[in-house]
Amino acid sequence: MKIRRFFASDMRQALRQVREALGADAVILSNKSVQGGIELVAAMDYDESVFNSTLPTSIETASQASEAEAAISTNSEPSLERMGQVGERIADGLSADRENGRRPAHEPPRVEWSQDPVLREMRREMQALRRMMENELSELTWRDMGHRRPQTQDLMRRLMGLGLDAGHCRELAYRVEDAQSPEQAWHQALRHLLGELPTMKKDLLDQGGILALVGPTGVGKTTTIAKLAARFCLRHGNRHLALISADSYRIGAQEQLQNYGRILDVPVRNVANPEELSNALHVFAEKRLVLIDTAGMGQRDLQLTERLALLSKGNHPVQSLLTLSATTQRSALSHAIRSFGIVHPIGAVLTKMDEAASLGGVLSALLEAKLPLAFVTDGQRVPEDIRAARADTLIKQAIEMAELADSGPDEDYLAMAFGGMGEHAHV
Repeated sequence: MKIRRFFASDMRQALRQVREALGADAVILSNKSVQGGIELVAAMDYDESVFNSTLPTSIETASQASEAEAAISTNSEPSLERMGQVGERIADGLSADRENGRRPAHEPPRVEWSQDPVLREMRREMQALRRMMENELSELTWRDMGHRRPQTQDLMRRLMGLGLDAGHCRELAYRVEDAQSPEQAWHQALRHLLGELPTMKKDLLDQGGILALVGPTGVGKTTTIAKLAARFCLRHGNRHLALISADSYRIGAQEQLQNYGRILDVPVRNVANPEELSNALHVFAEKRLVLIDTAGMGQRDLQLTERLALLSKGNHPVQSLLTLSATTQRSALSHAIRSFGIVHPIGAVLTKMDEAASLGGVLSALLEAKLPLAFVTDGQRVPEDIRAARADTLIKQAIEMAELADSGPDEDYLAMAFGGMGEHAHV
């Protein structure tokens, strides 16, 4: 067995030196970072069976390790038997020390064959090659669609410009493939979207009951409560309304709702546990509408279940509205809908419409969850900046935002999003 050391600036160059000097059958014994690059110890004519013999114990371990290191450092070519004896004595000595509870003063590095740098490098190269091939195939599929079905490709591009998910764009585009022109396909797709987008048909303010606004932090629940309360007072008067604050975590939250209550001249109660909530609801049992402001909670809050239990306990039925911000990313919206599903919201309120750059992510999240939208807000004015949600108005706003942005989706992104759909394409 011939052992040699190789030095290079990086792993790729070191492996190239090994292949050129020792051939493709060389075995990497060890590798480590050194000043200026990488050091590899490699061997040729390697026979792993020599390491299966058993030899003396740990008293000589340190000197035997030094002997092995000296043999390698001088580029000598010790006999196969000698190398096997040195390696096995080191291994036995270390095992004996560990069994006796001792740690040797000098423990040589062990060769982890599963971490063979050649194999690791091959895996990295194969992964990079796979990614490159997937990108190439996606681009080819996308270009092929442009040649065979340009109308479908153009529609997908326009729908993606709204910010909709690729899956919804694909489904809408395939459903209108028989359209006679691109404009006809576009309008038919929008009609399908209009029919599928869930909005709440009943007016919750006229219906009355107990409504709790839940949702992540910073989405504007307290301000939305004030807008709903003011809108109700304009319709039915303030004698039939009461407010409850269950937000004892955010500094100033309860005081803010108390201020709104004084302005509207409606009673406000602060609660911190299910018993206090039940008592407050009992006091307000004759009110036509009771609005509950809850604590803003992160979707990953470990106390989420405990806090939301305020709404599910007690003798009074509480309905929840999930409050979402139009500025939130698509993935965060879906996560919030799943997390707050524990209170079974009957619908959603979409806030900060005036701050959003696109509505496609919101529309896709609502479509996916089949969660009806009840109200939308688009400013800070109370009560002007709130209205009942309408699907046609939302879609119109989404189109206006896309036109205002005046920048379609990147072609490379489109290729990645739709490149794998060739097997589903209709010819």
